Amino acid sequence: MTSLRHRLRIDTQYTLLGFPIALSHFAVVVAGVSAGVGGAVAFIGLPILAGTAAAARGMADFERVALPDVLDRPVGRPVYRSAPADAGWFRRMMNPLASGQAVMDMMYGIIAFPFSLAAAVVTLVWWAGAIAGLTFPLYGWILAAIPGVNQTLPELLGLGDSALMYVGFNTFAGVLFALTLYPVVRGAALIKASLAQSMLTRAPEPDRKPSLA
Repeated sequence: MTSLRHRLRIDTQYTLLGFPIALSHFAVVVAGVSAGVGGAVAFIGLPILAGTAAAARGMADFERVALPDVLDRPVGRPVYRSAPADAGWFRRMMNPLASGQAVMDMMYGIIAFPFSLAAAVVTLVWWAGAIAGLTFPLYGWILAAIPGVNQTLPELLGLGDSALMYVGFNTFAGVLFALTLYPVVRGAALIKASLAQSMLTRAPEPDRKPSLA
């Protein structure tokens, strides 16, 4: 059974490291589809769309590799149609568009971006809140002694303006962040992973591991 620490590490890695990939996926798809559709009339855009589909497939594969650890179960890779052995150069070049999954790979790059951004932001905020709050007793007294640091949240809430209240309040907030860190990060990872599973995978075949071939 996966330990909480191991699970938290996996989910944190998935949400934070997955965001740069999601950003790249989004940028490539938006730019590629825009250029491809714009040049489709002159046939220049068709190779661009095929290249965009191939790039989206590669970035979808990164997502598929990460999913089993997050979901705790194997996932299957959709079948991508290969070009016929006797196909010409144009047919081979356009082959990335031959599979229906190509559309899903590109759509995922656009749909998943806000989810990836939200998951990364939530994970960063909760980690920062937990670390800053739990370590606040080490430096909070220094902050409380700085002239002008008097409009604190405890004071605004009518809890007083003493240094003890200031340090205690922020430390308590850090404890709350720490206690809710696991379910919040786990929830953020599962929302993102569930979307990826629905758009990028299929049920794995019995007794077979998912392949990227």
